[in-house]
Amino acid sequence: MERTRSRRRAFGAFAKTRAPYPSKASPQIPSSPDRRNETVQLRLVPAFRDENAVGPHRWHVVERLLNRVSLVFAGIATLALLHLFSRSSLSCAPAPLPTAHRTHGDGRSRPQNPKPAPSSPRSSCDAASREVLTPDKRFAKLRSSHSWRRRADAYAALFASLRSPTLLSNASHVLCVSAGAGHEVAALQEFGVSDVTGVDLVDFPPLVRHADPHNLPFFDDVFDIAFSAGLAGALFPTRFVAELERTVRRGGAVVLAVDRPSSAQEAEGINALFRRSSLLEARNTTMLGSEMTLFIMKNNGKKRS
Repeated sequence: MERTRSRRRAFGAFAKTRAPYPSKASPQIPSSPDRRNETVQLRLVPAFRDENAVGPHRWHVVERLLNRVSLVFAGIATLALLHLFSRSSLSCAPAPLPTAHRTHGDGRSRPQNPKPAPSSPRSSCDAASREVLTPDKRFAKLRSSHSWRRRADAYAALFASLRSPTLLSNASHVLCVSAGAGHEVAALQEFGVSDVTGVDLVDFPPLVRHADPHNLPFFDDVFDIAFSAGLAGALFPTRFVAELERTVRRGGAVVLAVDRPSSAQEAEGINALFRRSSLLEARNTTMLGSEMTLFIMKNNGKKRS
């Protein structure tokens, strides 16, 4: 019994003097007499940088290798951008025109005139090297085209048939509604009428300005005659005609050019759109190969019963 007790006392003294084994599950917190005011900071090591598994020396080698690879790729990207910039500047430079040669009867080869440049650009550099036309130059170029002259001459012949001291003269104030590219405006100006106003949903300077044909930005009774060939494209024909009548003075005229009606009922339907005007004349005509009818209405200034 005495031996057993002495052994237990010796083992207890050994256990008190031996340091405890560190736990792998939880970090070691240093002992302190006052733990309430102590701030414990734990060092977290990323899983991919496990120095115990890879080794500190080997990890630094891998890190340097990755940095060098990144620098190499950055240099390649910089060189590629410089190459693209140099290529774009060279491709936009004007290239020399090829000279064609033709062999004549004497056996000698003589240069010919080079082919003209294509009308449409083949690349962005081709388009950037071309001269940008001002609105005046573009309009002058369009006005000199054959199709423009053909359509303007057709309107000029139509207005020539309407010329009279009471209907259309050089002193008349004319409004052209749904004027499109302004063919009728140009025809009236060449005809000698100085005060001509053209409007449409899409402007075409300097002949046509922007305005809604269903809500014209003009006062009442300011024009002597209103002309339009766009009744077929009006969303609200009654409102379209009412605006024409509103802007024309009493005693003035509203002239509509429409496709030739297929029946008398269709012609009566067009005449019924007018509330303040009476029919002066319905005249058949041909313009640009199309059969059309001119409705010439006189504005009476008051609604018809």
